[in-house]
Amino acid sequence: MTRLRAFIAEDEPPARERLQAALHRVAPWVAVVGQADTVRGTQAWLAAEPAPDLLLADIQLADGLSLELFADGRLLLPTIFTTAYDRFALDAFRALAVDYLLKPVSEPALAAALHKLQQLRQGFGADVRTWLQQAVPSRPQRLVGRRGAVHQVLPLGQVAYLVSQDKLTWAVAHDGQRLLLDRALAELEAELDAKRFFRLNRQLLAAAEAVLQFTPAGKGRLRVKLHPDLGAEVWVSQERAAEFRAWLAG
Repeated sequence: MTRLRAFIAEDEPPARERLQAALHRVAPWVAVVGQADTVRGTQAWLAAEPAPDLLLADIQLADGLSLELFADGRLLLPTIFTTAYDRFALDAFRALAVDYLLKPVSEPALAAALHKLQQLRQGFGADVRTWLQQAVPSRPQRLVGRRGAVHQVLPLGQVAYLVSQDKLTWAVAHDGQRLLLDRALAELEAELDAKRFFRLNRQLLAAAEAVLQFTPAGKGRLRVKLHPDLGAEVWVSQERAAEFRAWLAG
């Protein structure tokens, strides 16, 4: 196996130790050359040191999302994301992800991801970053829906939220316009920008601009007020409350 230099971005010491131990067992040819628990720390190390062959990164670091490292398009570094969240998968692959592993990371899954990277390096050599860029799926810029028999185009910038009601999916614009969509909410969630849209609950996927306020609602839940008003109570569960707060804070 070709020896690889890897950097680990992980803010939980136990998770970082488990990942390093797993690497030692399944891929002794991978050398960990650096680590950090923050986005800033990762940025500083990458700016000061020779680029590693691989970045192993948790999505949620101590000071923000590791996806921020790729926001301006200048960092071209094959990455294996290790995370407890599945909702950032599409954004991860846009950030040159080799793979996206959900915690707790299993050793077979880690070994398979590293084998995939080795195959890419053997097949594409120095062009592996170019190949990963070409493999990134495109993000939609507009939605097509119906009002009665008339089909209309709604730019994503005008979408306040998407809501599933009675097995139908509706797009609600900031001006209150509603369009019936022919797609499931889960399918749309996978394609939309996770920095702008958040799955509040099973029925709602909201844009940040549509959130007017939120208040504690007991048992760790949050009550959210949207604009335009949905006409019903909007809740975020205790399990998603911390992630919602972090998302809304940007």
